[in-house]
Amino acid sequence: MTPPGTYNKMWHQTQEALNSLLDKESQKMTEPQKSQVFFFQMLATFYIKYVQIFRNMETAYDQIVHPQKRTLIRKILDGVMGRILELKNEMVELELTEFHYFDDILQDLKLAPQQLDIPIPRYFLKEKLEVIKGREKILAQILAESGLAVTDLKYSVKSIPIEEAVKWIQIAERARQGRLRALFMKQIYLQEYRAKLSKVAGKKVTDTRAAALCIQKAWRGFHQYRRTEKEREEEMIFLGMDPPPLFNEVSTTIIQAESVNRLREEVQIKHEENYKEALVTIKDNLKLTEGPDIKESLQDQIRHWFIECRNLTGTFPDYPDEEEGGSAIIFSNKTTQQVIDEIIANQEEEEKSRKKKKEKGKTPKKAKKEKERKVTKEKSKVKNLYMWMNKDESWNFPQDYDPELIKEEKRRELESELRVQVDELMRQELKNLKLAVNREKEYPVKPGKKKGKKGKRGKKKDKDLTADRSIESLYKELVEEGLLIQALKVKLSDYIGEYSYLGTTLRQVSIEPMPSLLDVRQLITLYGILPLGSAAVHEKAPLVKSLLLVGPSGVGKKMLVHAICTETGANLFNLSSDNIAGKYPGKSGLQMMLHVVFKVARELQPSVVWIDDTEKTFYKKVPNAEKMNEPKRLKKQLPKILKLLKPDDRILIVGTTQRPFDAELQSFCKVYQKIILVPRPDYASRYVLWKQIIQHHGGVLSKTLNVSCLAKVTDGFTQGHIVKVVKDVLTDRRIRQQTHKPLTAGEFTAAITSMNPVYKEEEESFKSWYARTPLGKRRALALTGGGQEKPKDKGKKTEKGKKEKRK
Repeated sequence: MTPPGTYNKMWHQTQEALNSLLDKESQKMTEPQKSQVFFFQMLATFYIKYVQIFRNMETAYDQIVHPQKRTLIRKILDGVMGRILELKNEMVELELTEFHYFDDILQDLKLAPQQLDIPIPRYFLKEKLEVIKGREKILAQILAESGLAVTDLKYSVKSIPIEEAVKWIQIAERARQGRLRALFMKQIYLQEYRAKLSKVAGKKVTDTRAAALCIQKAWRGFHQYRRTEKEREEEMIFLGMDPPPLFNEVSTTIIQAESVNRLREEVQIKHEENYKEALVTIKDNLKLTEGPDIKESLQDQIRHWFIECRNLTGTFPDYPDEEEGGSAIIFSNKTTQQVIDEIIANQEEEEKSRKKKKEKGKTPKKAKKEKERKVTKEKSKVKNLYMWMNKDESWNFPQDYDPELIKEEKRRELESELRVQVDELMRQELKNLKLAVNREKEYPVKPGKKKGKKGKRGKKKDKDLTADRSIESLYKELVEEGLLIQALKVKLSDYIGEYSYLGTTLRQVSIEPMPSLLDVRQLITLYGILPLGSAAVHEKAPLVKSLLLVGPSGVGKKMLVHAICTETGANLFNLSSDNIAGKYPGKSGLQMMLHVVFKVARELQPSVVWIDDTEKTFYKKVPNAEKMNEPKRLKKQLPKILKLLKPDDRILIVGTTQRPFDAELQSFCKVYQKIILVPRPDYASRYVLWKQIIQHHGGVLSKTLNVSCLAKVTDGFTQGHIVKVVKDVLTDRRIRQQTHKPLTAGEFTAAITSMNPVYKEEEESFKSWYARTPLGKRRALALTGGGQEKPKDKGKKTEKGKKEKRK
């Protein structure tokens, strides 16, 4: 047997780690928990280990080219993602906060904080790249035709009157002539100065030895300075304080790795196409060659069952209905002898139950059957995994599909298809046998009211208001109305920040730390990207229908909305109060607008419905200036829409606000299931932000630029402020001057002085508002020792309370 490849080894090792983790988890969950802190430590440890497994499994899925292995890994990957979301939900319910800190656990496990970052599976975009490109092309075409295409602001031309243009040309020409005149005068002055110096030098008698000594002294000083500077640089590189000289240059190894990845993607696509073709052709061949034999063997098996039941019980058995599964229920993974033994055992059980005269019903049998099915499914999964681990693949060097495995799978499919046909024939045959042997007659069942539905009216389905229109026409209408917009190409990794290294320490001394930017990024991945990207995860994991991003202006809330769309390939619908003002007027118009938006969102899912400045929809009191826009149009409709969203609808409603204080808190929190507080960047995040944004805009980091000083001075300023300052300072001319005039911190601090920072008081106001949300209240109650608030008991009066009130 040939040794498996690197990624096959990674898969096998990760799978073994997952199996051992599942065993540990099942043991730990059954044990009684000592305390809440201990239970959280256990959940957090499981969470971190699942994240490590997820990272390795995602890499293996992305790199392995075998199509059947990839199908199996994909199922495991979706399962691991779902378990991570479940553990996150359990931790939130336990600690009553969205942000958790694992400093001490990471230290015990000897892991870096970067290893806790949840990767976004690459298959989210890879597997629907063509669909996304086609949709973007159609959207760009509609925008261009309707004149709504966004022009590049950098190269936009503004027209000015001719008189003003002539004036600007005259100013430029006069300035050019002035510069030439000044340069000419400077040359004349230098010539005169050199002539004067030569006359003075000619009169003096120079000492050649003193001159040589002076030159030697200057040269040795310069040489030693350069040598010391070089040694200092080498020392800093050795200590890891400075990057190596070619650190930012792309090496040949990386270029080669990228070309290998591209080749690997092509092989994956080719193998996937071959596998899909083989699924059809192999099934057709099996139908022709083995279909008649399978059909005949099924008939013989069922006939033998008829005879044996007749011999044992004296009567022919009742044939299972098609809804119950037909003969597949009786013969699922069982031989004829096993079926006979089961019939005898069932008879004995029935006799015992008659003697005891206890009516137990059919529920225990159903429960047993369901348990058996689950166990068989789990066993088949484990069997598949171990089969791949021990399989000899020396013949399959290109890692193409395995035809024998396809045959096994398609035989089962073919058998289930033929079983339906055989069941129809055998039902008729059993009916004829009963009539011939027992002269039994089957009386038709009188049509009557079904049990359980008496007195209950079925729910009326919502009428399709646009049944006569195609999705393409509705899509075009939404684009033209500006309700469906083009998402900006922003990756979640562009949301730069640093980890919070003191979260656990601060909580131990009863100080609630502000979350870091990477904590926010992780929540966006968990609540937004993973469920939207995978249909299996969205259906089975804890369902998050709506998300609210709260924070001051400039912290990147809108960027995060666009990042969700970019990472998942989702459509972006803008239902902000300013955007829908004057569109689809009246109650019927509003109903039509929401119907069209959510119909298109369901058909072209995943979709994100964005409500910017969402506090306007829930205003306590609408300002007079905004009354004409009707900002509260969606207030009553949003809760109804959320109720209609099902687990298979990959639609996420995202609201962003910088003034949550203006909204009614109760209705606000009813609509938004998860509330994420987006803070201003701390020192560590500002340090990383300054470095990366300066480099991104063409700046060069040198010793004259003290980034640490910049990060310290700009406390309170947001990412938006930093980006604006860098853009203002790093003009095209300034970038060209960097070779002889390096950047300094003073240039950036001078530009930022005119901006208003986010003061500590404003940050505290956001924290106090968040403390009044349902989750914030529950946490405050738990910290004060009042225990968790029980919503079920809310509003109910106890007997003691009633008596006191009477007195």
